[in-house]
Order: sequence, then structure tokens, then C-alpha cells
Amino acid sequence: MNPSLLLLALRARYKIVLLALGVTVLAAVVFSMMQPKKYVATVSMVVNYKGVDPVTGLSAPAQLMPGYIATQVDIIKSKSVALKVVDDLGLANAPDAQARFQNATGGNGGTLREWLADSLRGNVDVVPARESSVLTINFRGSDPQFVSKAANAFANAYLDVSVQLKTDPVQRASSYITAQIKTLRNRYELAQSRLSKYQKDNNIYSADNRLDVETARLNELSSQLVVVQSQSMDAASRRSQAQGNSGTSPDVMNNPVVQTLQTSLSLAEAKFADISQRLASNHPQYKAAESEVAKLRSNLEQQKRMSSSSVVASADISERREGELRAAVAAQKDRVQSLNGARDEFNLLTNEADNARRAYESASQRLNTISLEGESKQADIAVLSEATPPLQPAGPRVSLNIVLAIIAGTILGLGAVLVLELLDQRIRSASHLTDAFGLPMLGVIQQPRVASRTNKSFPKSPGTKGAGNMTRPT
Repeated sequence: MNPSLLLLALRARYKIVLLALGVTVLAAVVFSMMQPKKYVATVSMVVNYKGVDPVTGLSAPAQLMPGYIATQVDIIKSKSVALKVVDDLGLANAPDAQARFQNATGGNGGTLREWLADSLRGNVDVVPARESSVLTINFRGSDPQFVSKAANAFANAYLDVSVQLKTDPVQRASSYITAQIKTLRNRYELAQSRLSKYQKDNNIYSADNRLDVETARLNELSSQLVVVQSQSMDAASRRSQAQGNSGTSPDVMNNPVVQTLQTSLSLAEAKFADISQRLASNHPQYKAAESEVAKLRSNLEQQKRMSSSSVVASADISERREGELRAAVAAQKDRVQSLNGARDEFNLLTNEADNARRAYESASQRLNTISLEGESKQADIAVLSEATPPLQPAGPRVSLNIVLAIIAGTILGLGAVLVLELLDQRIRSASHLTDAFGLPMLGVIQQPRVASRTNKSFPKSPGTKGAGNMTRPT
């Protein structure tokens, strides 16, 4: 069916469309009048998004995200909030509440509080703002005073539940951390006692300072050993020379006594040589000069032997000194090595005690923080505007229902005309006759307007019954 035929069908059956439209509008008006008046109370709430906790002062992550807002909407519409509203308003204590509960559920719908909470949840609606952090709580009902009280009760219950959701996990965490603090304190005391015992047993309190003193002493002994070794080597060389030929030893020849005796011996020998040329060997002066030379020579040899002995003794002393320094250096090395091991153990015990102390202090600080959080009754949400009893009802909306009824009645009328036209097809135009039956058309007889008004017209063809214009098929 093309649009032109549909228009012709509507023109012919317009009464059906008007009938459907009238019935629909009348039903909508009657339905709207029969419905009780509905009132809506509104509460506006704002979510705090400063990102700083008012108690601890710590920066919090950004909370204004779609998931967070959706969570708050679900919390407001939750059963926990509705149950708190029932308790705050005392709805379960109403005289007719139990009777209405029995009539509605027959006593099989749970408790009265739960039934009332489910009823309230069906009348509450939460609308989040599109580009802000404001939540709007709408509550519908037939009593303007009650809807305002219920809307404000939902807002207050939401605040209480938000605080409870914030403090309950913190209180549970506080109990857990309190138990852990006892364990951490025992661990810290044990580590500290082990460190104190080790310090007392090993007489070490500061590993670095003690190690620096011992290392410096080892370096000093090593330097002294190097000097003594050099002196010992020199003394050994002088000793060997003094023992081999004392007359050529510098230490012996540079002895002042030896040099004095040598000078005296030279003078005595010169005097003896002069006397030996002038006097006979039995002369008293000759004997005296000879005796003096012999005595000086004996003293010189004795003094050389004494000087050689002193050189040998000095070399022996240097060797003994070198041996003592070698032993002292070896002992100091052992001491430094033992101190290295003691320092490592001391550092381990110190680090263990420090770690235990830091863990204990951190847990104590965290316990203080969450204790403040658990005792805080501040929420991240605040009431922006409270609900007031509405002056005008929000429903039923008669004008809107009439508009919708007009649209629905028009659609129903058009559908009825289309169905009737498909079930009982009529010839509405000459083109329809040609297209539908494929018959050639000889002519069209127009019905005069006057004849149609006075009912004086040509007899209608059986094939064109009820048509506005008449066609005669061949």
C-alpha cells in the first residue's frame, strides 16, 4: 500500500481514528484523576574532594571519579541506609504498620523492618550531577510532610553509614596493629639485649672508632718495623766488618778513645825511635820509652776490641728489636682481624636492633594515626540543602498524560485503519483498480456534489460500494 492509498483509507475511515483517540484520551484523563497525588522532596549533598584528611593531614587520592560517585549512589540506596531510616523515623512502631505488613506479605516477607526498608528503597532516587560532586536524593510519597522527613532521614542515615564504613575497617586494623606491636616490641627488646650482651662480652661499643685506633697502631708498628729492619741490616754489616778486621771498621776507627790512643802511640813510637838511636837498649830511658809504647799498643788493642764488642752488641740489639716488632705486628694483625669479625657481628646486631626499633616505632605511629581515624566522626560528605515539605504535587501530571494519550491514540487509530484496510480492501482510486486487478479502464464517472447531498445520483456499481468516487470496470 502506497502513501496515497493510505491517505485515502484514512479519509474514508477517519471516524475510527477519532474514536480511538477519544477513548485513549478519556482513559488517560480518568486514570490521572483516579491516581493519588505524589509529592517529591529533594536533598542536595556534596562530596568533599579536597584530598587531605582533616584528622591525619595526609594527602588522599582523588575520589571524585565515576566509580566513586556510583558507589555513593549504591550506598544511599542500600538496605543498610533504609533500615537506619526506618529506625530513625520509628516506622516499625506505627500502629497500622504490622497490619499493612500482614496484608502485603502474609507474614512471609521477612521482618517488618526489612519490609519497610524495601518499601522506602522503592520510593527513593539518587541523581548524581553530570559535572560536579553534588548528589541529589529524591523521595516520593503521598504525604508532603513525610517525604521531607524521609528525604532528610536518608541524608542523615547516609552520613552515619559513611562514617561507619570509614571507622569500622580502621578499628579492626587498630586491633590487629595492637597485637602486632606486642610482637614487635618483644622482638626489639630481644635484639637490644643481644646487642648489649655482645658489647659487654667483647668490650666493643663503637666498631668504627675502635677499628681506626687498632689500624693506626698496626700502621705505626709496621713503620717502626721497616725502620728497625733497615737499622738491623746496617748493624749486621758493621758487625761483620768489626768482627773480621777491627782495624778497618769505621765504627772502631772513629772511636775518640781509639783515635786518642793511636795519636799517643804514634808520639810514643816516634820518641822511642829517637831514643833507640841515641841510647843503648839497656839504658833506663830506652826501657821506659819501650815500656810506654807497649802499654799504649796494648791499650789500643783493648779499646779496639771494646769498640768491636759494642758494634756487635748494637747489631744484636737491632736484631732483637726487629724480632720484637715482627711479633708485635703479627699480634696486631691478629687483633685487627678479630676486630673486623667483631665489627661485622656488631654491625649485624646493631642493624637488627635498629630495624626492630624502626618497625616498632612505625607501628606505634600508625596505631596513633588510625586510633584518631577510628574515633573521628567526620565524613567526606556534607548536606548542601535539606528537604522541605513540597507545596505542589509532582504527580500525577495530567497534561503530560494527555499528550502521551494523544500520541498513543493516534498510533492506535492509524494501526486500526491499516488493519481494517488490509482485511477489507476497497477501491479508492482509478490507479488502484488498474494496479490491483490489471484491467483496462474505459472512463471515470464523477459523482456530482449536489447529487451526493440530496441523495439523487446514479446507482452505484456493486464493485464501488461506499466509495467517494465511482469507477466502472470493463
